[in-house]
Parts: sequence; structure tokens; C-alpha cells
Amino acid sequence: MRTKILLFLASVLIMAIPAYAKREPGSKVGAEFPELVFDFGTVNTKSGPVHHVFNMKNVGTSPIAIVSAVSGCGCTRPEFGKKPVMPGQTGTIKVTFLPEGQRGEINKVVKLRLRNSEGRSEQVSLRLQGVVVPQSK
Repeated sequence: MRTKILLFLASVLIMAIPAYAKREPGSKVGAEFPELVFDFGTVNTKSGPVHHVFNMKNVGTSPIAIVSAVSGCGCTRPEFGKKPVMPGQTGTIKVTFLPEGQRGEINKVVKLRLRNSEGRSEQVSLRLQGVVVPQSK
């Protein structure tokens, strides 16, 4: 009987260990984005560039570098700092969309490649969406 009780208690203890283990943040590298999609609403083709700044907070324990930011089209241009974002700090990615020559519903993606100093990397997609209408006469 005593053996059964000890086995039962050992089983409960083993099952409880993962509940107390240190949890990693949702990101592989420790980056947190409060916003992944920005809706710029409706703009006309001649209204000029649309700018938006996405924030990335480093919630990890090592610096995070933005290795690259690539858009699928020349009408969407990402800009980011070259210095790593230190733990607890926030970095920014400015995305500019040029509506001239575009029409209708827009869904533009910028793919970021992030890497921390521990060698972990991950890809994050930021998205701009909205509607571009012709300039009214």
C-alpha cells in the first residue's frame, strides 16, 4: 500500500513540474508586437504617402536585431534602425505606402527577419491594409 501511495505522489509531482517551469515568451527571440496590422482606411491615388510606425518591444533577455525587412512591392518601403533593441527597450519599424498607381483593396506585407544574440531567429509579418480610390475631379 505504501508503495502505491509513493508511486501516486511521485506521478503527481512529475506531472506538476511543467506547470512551474520557466515559460518562454510567445516569440522565439523575445519580440512583442502590440500591433501587426494597420488599416489606413480610404485614401486617393494622389493623397501622398501613408506612413505608419510599428513598435517592437524586447521582452526577452538578450538584444534583438532586425536583420532584414522586405516588402513584396516597390510601393511599400520599410525603414528600421540598425542597432539591436536591448532587453526592456522598444524599437520601431516605419512603413511607408505609396498609393499612386494602386487601386482598390490593398493588403501589403512587410516580412521582418529578427535574430537575438543567442542565435535564435524568427520571421514576423507586418501588414498595411486599406482602400485606394481614384482622385475625384
